[in-house]
Amino acid sequence: MESSSRITVTQREQSMVMNDVKMMYEIYTSVPPKTQRLMMELQRDNHMEYLLRGLQQLGPSFCVLDANRPWICYWILHSIALLGQSVDAALEDRTIDFLSRCQGPDGGYAGGPGQANFNCETFFYFHAPQRCCSTALFIFYQMPHLATTYAAVNALITLGSDKSLLSIDRGKMYTFLKHMKDPSGAFRMHDEGEIDVRACYTAISVASMLNILDDDLVRNVGNYILSCQTYEGGIAGEPGSEAHGGYTFCGLATMILINEVNRLDLAALIDWVVFRQGVEGGFQGRANKLVDGCYSFWQGGVFALLQRFHSIIGERLTQSGPGEAEYHIDSPEPTPESDISEGKESSDGTSSEGDEACHFQPGGSQNAPCPVNFDNVGFVSSEGLAEREPLFHSIALQRYILLCSQDPGGGLKDKPRKSRDYYHTCYCLSGLSVCQYSWLKDEDASPLPRAVLGPHSNLLEPIHPIFNVVLDRYHEAHEFFSRSLRKSS
Repeated sequence: MESSSRITVTQREQSMVMNDVKMMYEIYTSVPPKTQRLMMELQRDNHMEYLLRGLQQLGPSFCVLDANRPWICYWILHSIALLGQSVDAALEDRTIDFLSRCQGPDGGYAGGPGQANFNCETFFYFHAPQRCCSTALFIFYQMPHLATTYAAVNALITLGSDKSLLSIDRGKMYTFLKHMKDPSGAFRMHDEGEIDVRACYTAISVASMLNILDDDLVRNVGNYILSCQTYEGGIAGEPGSEAHGGYTFCGLATMILINEVNRLDLAALIDWVVFRQGVEGGFQGRANKLVDGCYSFWQGGVFALLQRFHSIIGERLTQSGPGEAEYHIDSPEPTPESDISEGKESSDGTSSEGDEACHFQPGGSQNAPCPVNFDNVGFVSSEGLAEREPLFHSIALQRYILLCSQDPGGGLKDKPRKSRDYYHTCYCLSGLSVCQYSWLKDEDASPLPRAVLGPHSNLLEPIHPIFNVVLDRYHEAHEFFSRSLRKSS
């Protein structure tokens, strides 16, 4: 008989991560206050240097991401915008030109631009390139893909200029989205590609941002998302799979955009997400998985959606009806190893007061979808922010990001022992922004000092949590595409 004390690989890895995080927090509590302030500071200059270097040139190791180049543009540009900075005009023009060359002739954006190859007999056999009539030159186009389309559109909106926004061919984009629409109501990621919740979110998000969302695109999307909510409460990538943080965010955001969020079991969804925040302070993506800095946004952003869009979700979630039991969610406790605890002042003078619990009604109704105003979806819903404290421990999450995910030399990462990268830099900073603005009642107000861990210089720009673009850029793009619609009508 095997010993019951034998630990699994998962348990061993979890123990190692917890020890690494504990060591970081113990180091923090053991150093003088001046060093603590430095450790808790967002290293803005180093992050900017890292980001700008990556936008201009990448090393050979990045060749594995050749089909993700619009994503790299978005991750870097959005991170720069979160830091309150922008790129110069020359770099902006180069970025617009590059993304324009990724735009497919029939709409959508591919992972890279068309490429020429003169010695391509074998490649021709596998990829059937387009042949130019008068030469032996073959032009290869990467296939337009919903994921890179979402990344390219968000990157161009983040740049924000008229030139950037005008470079998006909305007519062909609509044609591309319609082509990706499956008869089931869901979307495919690319021509003959997989159907999943990602595809639904990226398609509906792009259509909403560009003001081309209509009944044809929305039809039966909600049915597919609903079929992906699992017994756990979270949302899976496809029916029958395991609930996952990224898909839960995508599914919830999509249901908000199409005004069918009331069809989800929101109490069960919240319950699942709440328990993804671990003792380290950060979030895991699935049950029994390790903490990962990127879920600071994918899981933390779910709470931003639920709290900031309560006017869409309705009072059903914020109060119990007559004769109904209350559903109580306890906020995660702060990490015991840390000196930053409930109701205490941190060494830099900012409050680290913990988050209080909230009450929710159990169960979710299968109500019919409400009529949706596609011109305003996602826009009016950013008004009237939450009047309750965060449903997650925002201070503990900020502590994890700043002490465990931040590389002092620039960039952010998954967890201790991991290397920095642009993906984690983008989503760790996005999650940090969600934390800082999670207490706000008024969109025009500044965050309370107790909501921002570390010095005030740590404060980032606010984001629109559905689209994960800086809020000012979202409003500018919404106005631009609203004007374009009025001119064409």
